[in-house]
Amino acid sequence: MEIMLVAATPLEIAPTLEWLQKNELRTKAGIRVNAVITGIGSMQTTYRLMHAIQQQKPDAMIQAGIAGSFSLTCPPGTLAIVQEESLGDLGVEEEGSFKDLFDMNLQQAAVFPFTDTALLNPYTSYWAHLGLPLVKAVTINEITTSPQRIRILQQKYSAIVESMEGAAFHYVSLQQKIPFLQLRAVSNMVGERDKKNWLMKESINLLNQQLINILQEPEIFSEQ
Repeated sequence: MEIMLVAATPLEIAPTLEWLQKNELRTKAGIRVNAVITGIGSMQTTYRLMHAIQQQKPDAMIQAGIAGSFSLTCPPGTLAIVQEESLGDLGVEEEGSFKDLFDMNLQQAAVFPFTDTALLNPYTSYWAHLGLPLVKAVTINEITTSPQRIRILQQKYSAIVESMEGAAFHYVSLQQKIPFLQLRAVSNMVGERDKKNWLMKESINLLNQQLINILQEPEIFSEQ
């Protein structure tokens, strides 16, 4: 089975890349892994993913990376699986509120790959045995710092975590009909700019421990 491992930066999956090199890019379950570093943001992610898929379409894709959290239900140093993604910066902000493409009637909410304005992952039930929370996420091409913007994203999308690439990953995976998993480790609370309070090293270690375990599962995505 061909698995595409996707990350925005090599730092986020460095331990897994090292582990894969020692195993000659094969897990003991015989899974072939191709790592793709997309770069930061939705635009680069979409391009790099499509380019890689055109070269060789994988059987499944896993996106792994760090994220900020809006909620203490997922505090720094914890892991989560993203069940649904929303686009948090594609629209217009006016009079203290944000209107996205659906509010502006520029995109229909129930037209594939969207389900009621969100990009849902239909494969998350397979990973229930990991015991990780399934969360809603929002993708925005900037690090959110404004308290008002944070409130808007929380209220409008009920978002638990934030990244810069998740929605692009869900969108491409759904359009290409490739089973997928988005795994996120929380490094910081959204809005916290003092990096001394971030758990970057701890979250990356936690992320990669789980990622390596997943890649060794012989039945990975086999029930989809």
